[in-house]
Amino acid sequence: MKTKAYVPYLFIAPAVILFSIFMLYPIISSFILSFQTSAGGVMEFSGLDNYKRLFTDEIFLTALKNTFILLIIQVPLMLFLAIVIATLLNSALLKLKGLFRVTFFLPAVTSLVAYSIIFSIMLMNDGIFNQVLNVFGIDSIPWLSNPFWAKASLIIAMTWRWVGYNMVIYLAGLQNIPEELYEAASMDGASKIRQFFSITIPQLKPVILFTAVLSTIGTLQLFDEPYTLTKGGPSDSTLTIGMYLYQTGFRYFEFGYASTIAYVIVVLIGILTFIQFKVTGDQE
Repeated sequence: MKTKAYVPYLFIAPAVILFSIFMLYPIISSFILSFQTSAGGVMEFSGLDNYKRLFTDEIFLTALKNTFILLIIQVPLMLFLAIVIATLLNSALLKLKGLFRVTFFLPAVTSLVAYSIIFSIMLMNDGIFNQVLNVFGIDSIPWLSNPFWAKASLIIAMTWRWVGYNMVIYLAGLQNIPEELYEAASMDGASKIRQFFSITIPQLKPVILFTAVLSTIGTLQLFDEPYTLTKGGPSDSTLTIGMYLYQTGFRYFEFGYASTIAYVIVVLIGILTFIQFKVTGDQE
């Protein structure tokens, strides 16, 4: 008996239906919503007004600047530390590798809200960070009440949380680098540092690109840490695009404008990902 042509489609139908309901429909609906504004509780088509508003919205521009500052500073720092730690943990001379790997990876499985609350306690004026500084005769730092140090606090917390996650990815990449390359380099007199920059980094290029793209997407969507740690303050100095999107939609109920911000994030992710592929991807 010949199999009916439509039978295979019956098997994929549940997945397609669920995807359409919970993914495709919200994407299309929010895109349409980005061209609407609320008038008397009724959504009305307003053309490109929401998109024009972005260029004159000082709070949005501040959130955009803050997000890019975190992206430019925190992401390269985090990825570099992850590569260095992964390289050290991949050394044949190191004992108790499993213990160290688990220790560095543990922050990655910690709840975002929980670790943000813990850092907010440690970074208080009388928190452990300032207590340690006072032991060495250094004055207390206003970690969460000063715009500069508030950004630094976010960078420290995010780096602690995500270095181990990226380290595991790099560690997997290091396993695929032939040991013969390092042996040949050693015979030619190359130092460990020279081997790191001439062998390890180039061989990890695809993995670095992968982690850079993931980290960029995560930073542009950043919400949990600034919301829990600093509430976007002081004076909006740690307000991110993701946090501003939340405030616009669920505090001020401007869902049309919030949808516009969401699609701006999508466009930024697409542009930055394209640039990263061009800069660090294969040139062939």
